[in-house]
Order: sequence, then structure tokens, then C-alpha cells
Amino acid sequence: MDNSVSASPSPLSVAALYRFTPFDDCASIQGPLERLCREQGVRGTLLLAHEGINGTIAGPADGISAVLAHIRSLPGCAELDVKLSSASAMPFHRMKVRLKREIVTMGEPDIEPRGSAGTYVAPQEWNALIADPETILIDTRNDYEVAIGTFQGAIDPKTATFRDFPAWFRSERERLLVAGKQPKVAMFCTGGIRCEKSTAFLKQEGVENVFHLQGGILKYLETVPQDASLWRGECFVFDQRVAIGHGLAQGSHTLCHACRRPLNEQDRTSPLYEAGVSCAACHGERTEAQRASARERHRQETLAASRGRSHIGAVQAGEDDDCAS
Repeated sequence: MDNSVSASPSPLSVAALYRFTPFDDCASIQGPLERLCREQGVRGTLLLAHEGINGTIAGPADGISAVLAHIRSLPGCAELDVKLSSASAMPFHRMKVRLKREIVTMGEPDIEPRGSAGTYVAPQEWNALIADPETILIDTRNDYEVAIGTFQGAIDPKTATFRDFPAWFRSERERLLVAGKQPKVAMFCTGGIRCEKSTAFLKQEGVENVFHLQGGILKYLETVPQDASLWRGECFVFDQRVAIGHGLAQGSHTLCHACRRPLNEQDRTSPLYEAGVSCAACHGERTEAQRASARERHRQETLAASRGRSHIGAVQAGEDDDCAS
């Protein structure tokens, strides 16, 4: 896979990346990596844990190339998984390199993705697998992500977080898996990282024929033509673009900055929607005092933006998330 950064009509490159590899001393990696990102004008969030690295960053093409080269020089990261796209404006306010227990939180300490993940299926072969009536297709993403787009025929676990996935599967196992048969189970997520863990989890639970979409939805939307696609809707991404479509083009969704749920055009016509303050989904979850505080914050952010500055308290999509992809 060629993950070099190429010239783009847009001024900024966006790299979603991950690698499962053992890091003995994450703290020693954190400082130099964050300094390099800042020196190169790169922003976003990178997560470091003993199990590896995960995150999304954006910046000038040369800067992204320099950061990716540095990450690939880390132990076990030569085969770093990277999905590249572009953005017309910087999708992040800040650069953060955080130390975490897991690079994508599942809460199953015995899972070992490096040696027990499911079988990779290339995007070009994915349609044939999921069109097979014997295949059980599961979307491993969170409920708000599935709501704006998924593959035709996929099961939605309706999980609020990835940590809920093991309990969901255990509760649904008998319904999903017919006794005496070994069905094919295909799973997918945004960029592939959650499926590394979810497929390893199913194999640990005794399910043998487990497959996942190589490169995730992002690679599928990049490489499979729209007229041949089984994807329906848009794909949520953890940055200010909010959602993308086929060809990784900017989607139509925006973000409710109060609850960080994606909003379509109809959502934005609700009388309960107020930019930066609330949407129909979260209006009842907040007090009037909280909405007033959000309203003032949004006013300050808008004023700062009009002056070409970033408001110090601004938070954009995905900046406090697990960078799940």
C-alpha cells in the first residue's frame, strides 16, 4: 500500500492512522512526537498505549509526510496503517499526543489483535462477501455513526460506545449464530482499528469464520465506484469534516457542538436546534443555564473566527474522543 502524501487540490492533508504494536515506554515516545507535529504545523490527536498508536492528524503535505516517517521509525510501526484524504480548512484546533490504557477502548484485557484478528477482505472483494445470504454483517461503530450511513443489510448493535460491544454480542449470540453451523461473520468500522479488536474478540468467543473490511469504510469509499457500492448514506469521521461520502468527498452533515451528534439538513430545521447551543436530541438533556453558557461560548468562538483566531476554549469534532476509526 502506498501511503505517501501526494499533491492535492486542497491545501491540507488528513491522515487517519493506527498500528497495534507493543510499546514498552510510551512516555518516551510522547514528547518527541508531539514536538515534531508542532514544528511541522500538524494538528489533531494521537493516542499512545502499550498496545500501539491511533489517531487522526492534519496539516501541510510535507508536514504529514515528516510525521508519518517518524511514526514508521518507531518499534513495530514500519507497516503503519494510514488512510489519507484532504481538507480545505484545518479540521483541528490543537495538537495532542495522549497516553491511554487502550488505543481504542473495548475493555477486554485479554484481547490480542496482533495475532488473532479476523481475515482481511479487500474493498474490491467486500461486496461478494456481504451479498452472500450466509454472511452475518455487523457494524461495530457507535449508534450515532450508524445513524447517518452503513452497508446495506448490516446489523446495528445500537451501542453507545465500543466498550458496549462485547456485552451486546454475548447477549445476542444465540440469536445470531445458529447451533451446529459455522456462519461467516463480517464486520466493519471507519478505518479498521475497531475491527482488529472485535474480530479478535469473536474468535476468542469461539467464532471461527470471522472477516473484516481491510482499511475500513474509508478505504471502501475511496476505491469502490459509487455505482457499484453497497454503502448507503455518509460516513462519520472524527474531525471537523463530520462526514464524508464516496471518493472521500465532504458530506452534508454538520455537528451539534453541544452534544457532538451529527446533524442532517432536516435536523437543523428543528425549532430546538440552535447553532453551538443545542439540537433536538440534546435540548432536553441540558438546563437553561447550560444553554446560556453554551450560547456565550459560541458567540465568543464566532467572534474569534471572524478575526481569524481560534477561541481558546473551542472543541471540535473528535478532539476529546477515542479517535476511533
